[in-house]
Amino acid sequence: MGPGRKTMLLAVAVALAAAAMFVLAACGEEEETEVIEGEPVELGDLSYNVVTTRFLNPDDSQDAEYLEGQPEPKPGEQYLGSFMTVENDGDAAASLPPHFEILDTTDTTYESVESESAYALPLGEELAGGESLPAPDTPAADGPIKGSMVLFLMPDSVTENRPLELEIPSSEGDGTVELDI
Repeated sequence: MGPGRKTMLLAVAVALAAAAMFVLAACGEEEETEVIEGEPVELGDLSYNVVTTRFLNPDDSQDAEYLEGQPEPKPGEQYLGSFMTVENDGDAAASLPPHFEILDTTDTTYESVESESAYALPLGEELAGGESLPAPDTPAADGPIKGSMVLFLMPDSVTENRPLELEIPSSEGDGTVELDI
C-alpha cells in the first residue's frame, strides 16, 4: 500500500471517528430547560412556548377580557400576562402545573393568580396526549395573541429588576423562560 493510500485511509478513519463522537454526544444531550421567550422548553412530554409577555391595562377594552373577574390592582401594582402555547407530545395525559412563578433579579418570587378569563391557561388540569393549548376554536386560540394566559399581579417596581424569569414547575425537572418585557 502506497503512502497516498495510507493517508487517505487515515483521513477516512478520523472522519468516521469524529462522526461517531458527534452521534454519541447527540444521544446524550438533554432537552434545553433554560430558554428565552419564543423558544420552546421541553419538560417531559409537555412543550411550553411563551409567545409574549406584557403588562395588562384594565382600562383597555381588549385587556379587560384578559382580566375578567380580577379586582382593580392597588396603586403601585399591575397585572402581567404571560401568553403561551403548550403541546403534549406524548400518548398519555399529562398534568399542567397548578401554578407558575416569576423570579426577578433580586430573587423575589411572584406566584401566578387564578383567572376566570376565557384566555387563561387551565392551571392544574390534564392535557390529553397529542393535544395542545390553546384548544382550537377557543377565544385564546382565535384571539390576537394566539396563546393561553398565565396571570400575575406584580408591583410596578418589578420593571427595575429585569430580566424576569418564568419558572415552570414539573415532575420532570423545572424549566425557565427569560421574559422579554
